[in-house]
Amino acid sequence: MIDSLYGNLKDVLEMTWPTLFISMILLVSVRICYLMKHKVEFIFYKEIMLLFFALYILCLFQVVTSQDINTLGSNNFVPFVEIFRYKPFGRLFVKNIVGNVVMFMPYGFFVGKYASDKNDYLAFFLIFLASLSIECTQLAIGRVFDVDDILLNVIGGSIGYLIYLLTDKIFNILPKVFKEEWFLNIVAACILIFVIVEFIMILV
Repeated sequence: MIDSLYGNLKDVLEMTWPTLFISMILLVSVRICYLMKHKVEFIFYKEIMLLFFALYILCLFQVVTSQDINTLGSNNFVPFVEIFRYKPFGRLFVKNIVGNVVMFMPYGFFVGKYASDKNDYLAFFLIFLASLSIECTQLAIGRVFDVDDILLNVIGGSIGYLIYLLTDKIFNILPKVFKEEWFLNIVAACILIFVIVEFIMILV
């Protein structure tokens, strides 16, 4: 299953890397100019988090509007019909079931970080709204509407939100040194380097 997920990630990156690369250059350059113009303090780890959020949204947009466009399928408004159609842990199960869950986990995390203020109902609503808007858009552009995708996205987003709550609690009880800006900047730099290396290895 891990190999299938890695293969799906590779397919996504091969499709989205031009958008990600160009967007990263534009976002970083404009953001730096904004910080300089308004004399806002530059905090590296916070800027990296914002950059990852923006790039994730762009990547998600391209995947849900461009990948596997299907004009021959039928809409599904009955819950669990598509979920139980696939053989457990088979290639299609990993791609369509596990993939829909994993794809929305970062969104749930970012909702917890930037939008919900630990309001569970608001977080759930924002996750549901995002998934519903995706399915309605897919229907409008020639893909099918699948209520099971909404269920899976909400599950994934909720898992991501719970991960945020857990990491926030852990962060609050850590020793003070782990909360210092210099330490968080080092962690952010290591994560950025790791992501760049993995990105290159997947594409090569």
